[in-house]
Amino acid sequence: MHRVIRAFLPMAALSVAVSVAVADTGAPVHPIRIESGTYGANCGARVGNVTRDMTEHCNALDTCRYPVASPADYRAPHACQANLVAKWNCGAGEFHRAEVSVAGKSGGTLVLTCVPSTGPGR
Repeated sequence: MHRVIRAFLPMAALSVAVSVAVADTGAPVHPIRIESGTYGANCGARVGNVTRDMTEHCNALDTCRYPVASPADYRAPHACQANLVAKWNCGAGEFHRAEVSVAGKSGGTLVLTCVPSTGPGR
């Protein structure tokens, strides 16, 4: 059995419907629950300084694309390349941690997910 996810992607003036089949592993997909988000912990920033923003972007989703950008009030010590650390769970006993080592280069995206991986490399 497969679930079908439909997304509408804008292409100039028209929209195209795209269908993607996702294998149903039988395991329930629990939504993301952010535990903490920290920008610049390796540079001495307060742990959890982007938790609220990350929660607003990602909580209750199956997959989230979180934009990597320094918070407006963040001031890095000279020459420190800040990291971004996300911690989240996907239900009882399933905890995840992801880190972008050089988050100081804004413009990237950190993808958080609770969708079980299948196939090679999972």
